[in-house]
Amino acid sequence: MVLDQKKRLLAQKIYLILAGLFICSLVVSNLIFQKFFYWDFFGLYTFEISVGILPYPITFLITDVISEVYGKKKANEVVTVGIFASFFSLLIVYVANAVPAAAWSPVNDELFTTVFGATVVAVFASMMAYLLAQYIDIQIFHFWKRVTKGKHLWLRNNFSTFLSQFVDTFAVLFLLCSFGKIEWKLFSGLLLSGFLFKVLVAAIDTPFLYVAVYGLRKKFGLKGAEELQLQTE
Repeated sequence: MVLDQKKRLLAQKIYLILAGLFICSLVVSNLIFQKFFYWDFFGLYTFEISVGILPYPITFLITDVISEVYGKKKANEVVTVGIFASFFSLLIVYVANAVPAAAWSPVNDELFTTVFGATVVAVFASMMAYLLAQYIDIQIFHFWKRVTKGKHLWLRNNFSTFLSQFVDTFAVLFLLCSFGKIEWKLFSGLLLSGFLFKVLVAAIDTPFLYVAVYGLRKKFGLKGAEELQLQTE
């Protein structure tokens, strides 16, 4: 759907906000990943996962919103920008780790390296897994969108996220174990916890996806599987 100038500017602003939230969530998840926590889920299962996983499902929710409303091309664009932002943050952390701390600095070199020293490996592992998972998510999402003719949003949201989150969790843990950052004996437990947590979050975020998509479709008058076109033809 081609918009008039006023609505196109609004659509672009909303897209930038979504992209900003996406990039922030992605970068932060790579910076905080070294802390692990446990969560007793009503006595049914105890999750043991990195805090880096907390903002990560937000990225898949946002790409699904963008895919549904703005289309596949715009979703792929924000994924690509997120990759560049992550590597740029890696460069900043590398420089910050290289410069010597002042004698009075509350955070000395050793502590800074302990917290951020593994960021290089983390970002590499995360980006490789993330790149594969996000593109899989977008491809499957649009496959189901074509099959269902734009109906059953919950189906494509969950089917695309479940598979892509498994690929992401498996790949990032495999790389971290291969680089010696996590012991192999923890692999299966972390894989199960990470995947189940992401599946749970994906199911929980479905209503939020519906609300976001419904609001945007109503705002811009989209019908059926119609998508916004931000560029003038």
